[in-house]
Amino acid sequence: MPEDSHENVPSRQRRRFEGISSRAYEHPADRSALVALRKLSGFDTVFKALSGLLPERSLRLLFLSDSVRVSDAQFAHLNDMLRDACYILDLEKVPPMYVNQDPQPNAMCIGLDEPIIVVTTGLVELLDEEEMRAVVGHEVGHALSGHSVYRTILLFLTSLALRVAWIPLGNLAIMAIVTALREWFRKSELSADRAGLLVGQDLQASMRGLMKIAGGNHLHEMNVDAFLAQAEEYEAGGDLRDSVLKILNVMPRSHPFTTVRAAELKKWAESRDYQRIMDGHYPRRDEDRDTSVTDSFRQSASSYASDVKSSKDPLMKLVSDIAGGAGDLGGRVRRGFGGFATGGGSPKDQPPTDRPDDESPNGSS
Repeated sequence: MPEDSHENVPSRQRRRFEGISSRAYEHPADRSALVALRKLSGFDTVFKALSGLLPERSLRLLFLSDSVRVSDAQFAHLNDMLRDACYILDLEKVPPMYVNQDPQPNAMCIGLDEPIIVVTTGLVELLDEEEMRAVVGHEVGHALSGHSVYRTILLFLTSLALRVAWIPLGNLAIMAIVTALREWFRKSELSADRAGLLVGQDLQASMRGLMKIAGGNHLHEMNVDAFLAQAEEYEAGGDLRDSVLKILNVMPRSHPFTTVRAAELKKWAESRDYQRIMDGHYPRRDEDRDTSVTDSFRQSASSYASDVKSSKDPLMKLVSDIAGGAGDLGGRVRRGFGGFATGGGSPKDQPPTDRPDDESPNGSS
C-alpha cells in the first residue's frame, strides 16, 4: 500500500490480515461461483469488452459531478475508516468513495475496471462510528471479492429488463439471468457482512447497524436478542404456505432480509472458521490460483445440505424428510398446507368434520 494509505488509522488496535484471500470470509455459495468464474479462460477479457456496453463511465461521471468525494478534505472521518478497512483486509489500492444525497440508508460497491464505493447521507446520519466502520468494511469486502463487477452487471440487466418488457421472450431471458444473479448476490451480501465484522471486529456494532437499517435510529427502543428472536420466528413459523411466500418475497430482492443477515452473522462469529481467521490462520491471496473449482462446489453443496438439514422452515424440513426417506409423504404435505385433508385418499372421501380450518394441524411439528 502507499505510505500514506494508512495514516490517521484509529487508535483502537485491530488485527490486520496480511495477504488474506476473500475466500476466508465468503459464503460457500458465493465462493464457489467466484472460483468458477475466475477459472474461466478469457473471463476478464470478455468483461472488459462488455464494459463498453455498460454505463460505468456514466456512473463514475455522475458521482464525480453530483456527489461528494471522500478525502482528507471532505468527510475525513469516512476517509480514515476507508483507509483503515483497506489496511486491515490488505487491499492494495484504496477505492474512491462518494457520499450521495439520499435519505434512504444504502451503500454499494460498483464498477468493472475499478470499484467505487457509494454511501448515502441517510446511512451516514443513521449510524455511529463503529457501526459505520462495519459498513465501510462490508463494501471493501465487496471490492476485495470482485463483487462490484457482477453488481454493475445486475444493475444494467435490471434496467435493460424494464426497457424490453414489451418483448415477451427477451424479457423472460433477461429476467432469468437477473433472478440467478440476485440469488448469488444475496449470498455475496452475507460474505460482505463477514468482511465488515473482520474490519470492525465488534459484533455488537455490526448487530446495532443492522437493527438501525431495519428500525431506524431508535436503539433505546430495540434489543439485539429480541431482534434475533424475530429471525428465529421468521424461519420456523407458519406452514408450507408461508415457506412459499418467503421465497416469493425474497426473489425480487438483492439483499437478504435484515433479521436473517443478523442471525447469519452471529452464527458465523461464533464459528470455528471465524476464530481461526482471528488467530491468523486463513487462506491467502497467493494461493487463489491453485483453488479447485470442484472442491469449492463440493463445499457449497455441503453447506446447502447442512442448511436444509438444520433448517426449521416447514418446506426445508419436508425436503429433509424426503431426502431421508420419510414415509407418508402425501400426509405430510397435506398437513404442511394446513391440513386440507385428514388422512389418506382425496378430500371427498373423508368424513365430514366440524373443526374450523384454522384449528387444523400444521406441518411445523
